[in-house]
Amino acid sequence: MGAGLFWGVFILLLGVSLIIKVVFNVDFPVIKILIGVFFILIGLKFLFGRVMIPEGKIGPHDTMFNERVYEHPEKGKEYRVMFGSGIYDFTNVNLSEGDFRVEVKTVFGGSIIKIRRDMPVKIDADGVFSGVELPDGSTVVFGSSTYTSDSYNADSASLRIKLDCVFGGSQVIRK
Repeated sequence: MGAGLFWGVFILLLGVSLIIKVVFNVDFPVIKILIGVFFILIGLKFLFGRVMIPEGKIGPHDTMFNERVYEHPEKGKEYRVMFGSGIYDFTNVNLSEGDFRVEVKTVFGGSIIKIRRDMPVKIDADGVFSGVELPDGSTVVFGSSTYTSDSYNADSASLRIKLDCVFGGSQVIRK
C-alpha cells in the first residue's frame, strides 16, 4: 500500500467517523482511534522496517527511526532527528573561514552535541515539553535559553548552534 493510498483512506475514514458522530449522535472516540493508528504505524515500522514516507523525502541530514553519528557535520546545514537518535561531533570544526552555523532539530527523539571546551560557542536553544541540557548546567523544558562559552566574542569567528527540541531530549557536552 503506497503512502498516498494509505493517507487517502485514513482521511476518508476520519471524515466518515466525524459525520457519524455528528449526524447520528454516536459517541465515537475519534482522537483515541487516531492515537491507536499512530502506534500501529510505529509498530509496523519496527516489524517491517518501512516508513510511510517515501525514501526521496528523507534527506541526507535527517535521522528517522534510527540512530546516526555525524563525526564531521557540515557548515550551514539543518540536521533533523525524528523518532531516533543523533550524535553530532563539532570538536574538529575549523573556524579559520569564519562562523560555523548549524541547526539541530529534535522531535520525539534524542540528540547529543559534542563541542570542544576551548572553542568559542553560542547556542540558542528552544524547547517545548523537552529536556535540553546546556554545558553550563542550565536546562530548557519549555521556553528558550542562550549559552555562550567563556571564549565567545560576538566580533570573532565562532560555532553557532540553533537547537530546537520538541517532546525529546538534547544534551550538549564539552570535551
